[in-house]
Amino acid sequence: MNKWSGLRVYALIYLAFLYAPILLLPLFAFNDAAIIAFPLTGFSTRWFEQLWTTQALHQALRNSLFIATITSILATLLGVCAARAGTLANFPGKRGFLGFVMLPLVLPEIVIAVALLVVVRQVLDLDLSNWTVIAAHTVICIPFSIAILNGAFQNLDSSFEEAAMDLGETRWGAFRLVILPLVFPGIISSLLICFIISLDDFVIAQFLTGANPTMPVYIYGLTRFVDALPLIMALGTILVTISIALLIVAEYFRRRGVARAGLKDTGGFL
Repeated sequence: MNKWSGLRVYALIYLAFLYAPILLLPLFAFNDAAIIAFPLTGFSTRWFEQLWTTQALHQALRNSLFIATITSILATLLGVCAARAGTLANFPGKRGFLGFVMLPLVLPEIVIAVALLVVVRQVLDLDLSNWTVIAAHTVICIPFSIAILNGAFQNLDSSFEEAAMDLGETRWGAFRLVILPLVFPGIISSLLICFIISLDDFVIAQFLTGANPTMPVYIYGLTRFVDALPLIMALGTILVTISIALLIVAEYFRRRGVARAGLKDTGGFL
């Protein structure tokens, strides 16, 4: 067996180990039995039908969608500013500043969650709500936004902006009319990735959510009830499908941005 055959075998085993449990979600979601076990008893859509009649689930979904939408917008706006500053200007402490901003990528979420909880409750004396979750999710999503947008800004030819300013545009006008359209695919990709990260987060939301839980926190609460496990499977199937669809769209825009810049694609999300 040559090294390439061994690598293929390793890749197949890795993918099977990673994705096989996910394949069980739709398998049991469409199973008629309330017990998660083999053998399967029959095909049924009743667990999906129950999702439409559970009001607490609808409220948790609205909370998650609201938090994820606001978080993705804020994180992308701040990511655009940071990525633009990181590629446009050299200033004292630039590397250290950007490294500090990217720190949430390597810190455990439990550490971030506890630290932010202390700040919110003990230092700022604020009540826990959707906005505290938004603030925390924005902190952890900014590094991902910068990582996506940094490449988009670095690949731009500075002569485009200079030509626009030579023709009478202000720096803001040149950015809005020339630079922004060129990095727009990266912005869309950042919005989608930040949306997915916020929508799927459990650890930080568990610590900082108020009386109205987010979707992952609500799902965790359902695990206490054995008869609710098929409902979790049905909900998980929908969430996985949506996440995969958003990742595909984000990858499409990422590759579109790479192609527009005329660069070689060195890999991405998919």
